[in-house]
Amino acid sequence: MPFDVIDLTPTTIAAYRQPESVDRPSITSSLSAGGRVSVAPGDALKVRVFEPYEGSIFPTIQKPGADFGVQRVTDDGTINIPFVGTVRVVGLDLLQIERRIAQQVKDGGKATDPQVIVEFVADRTHTVMVSGDVKNPGRVSVLEGVRSVVEAINRAGGPVGGGGTSGGGGPTQVEVVVRRHGQVILTAQFSELLAGGDIGIQKGDEIVVRPNSQVFTVLGAVVKSGNVPMTKHNLSLLEALGQVGGLNDIQANKTGVYVFRLGDLKNNPSARARVFRLDLLQPVSIFVAQQFGMQARDVVYVSNAPLYEYDKVLTSIYRTFSIVSVVRSTGTAVSLPAF
Repeated sequence: MPFDVIDLTPTTIAAYRQPESVDRPSITSSLSAGGRVSVAPGDALKVRVFEPYEGSIFPTIQKPGADFGVQRVTDDGTINIPFVGTVRVVGLDLLQIERRIAQQVKDGGKATDPQVIVEFVADRTHTVMVSGDVKNPGRVSVLEGVRSVVEAINRAGGPVGGGGTSGGGGPTQVEVVVRRHGQVILTAQFSELLAGGDIGIQKGDEIVVRPNSQVFTVLGAVVKSGNVPMTKHNLSLLEALGQVGGLNDIQANKTGVYVFRLGDLKNNPSARARVFRLDLLQPVSIFVAQQFGMQARDVVYVSNAPLYEYDKVLTSIYRTFSIVSVVRSTGTAVSLPAF
């Protein structure tokens, strides 16, 4: 057969057991919010120059007039400051720019001991793009302390349609794709990032948040069959059966609970499909079902009890003879049910 049949027992469940906790230390814990931030063309800087003593063309820090307004970095990487001239700033961080302006003021004889303060006003280059199903898509600056993918998504308002921690759909229904330099470096469910799979970001990264419904299907002798969303990352078989109301007491064959799972066609095309079989008449099977981890696209099938099938046949025969008796007694033409 093109699939393997595996009986779920306390012995075999070890290979398919859910981890005790999906949470793990995030790699972003070692990231620093600081670091060197270099200026690039398109950035907007605010420059102020002070003198410690009066009598210079630059005011002291107690008096206004030291602010030269917003200086936008040109395509050739320079800014133009009154009384100072053209200053090349591309590739420098703010401290280096302050030192370069101060030195240029000294060399020009405009001041003896200038004090320079340079700040970012508008960040055009140190940003990541967050797009897709978020509340406020757009660019997010890494200069505002945003260090990881989850922080960037939260700064953009979080996923739309229940992707956040308080939403109805749950983070298992949202997929996150991160592109860097045109290459996809991460594709994961948002819940996996929340569980510790978060990664650090770099300027120029593109983060796409898109819906990706994670569902499993339940068929057969259950209270309510159909497609069921996976409401949590580590869903067990017992919880999956509970979400559909459990087994139908009259119909279900408790020895015939099956989970059909396709092989990994994307990463391992030669992988065989598997059918897991569980006998719920055995008390220990409840504990086994608690440990068996469900996956998206799994199909749970609960077979009908043999007695129920036998009862259906008897019911059909009884109804047929009842109809025949009515026809004989009344002479009315009645179509017989098919069985």
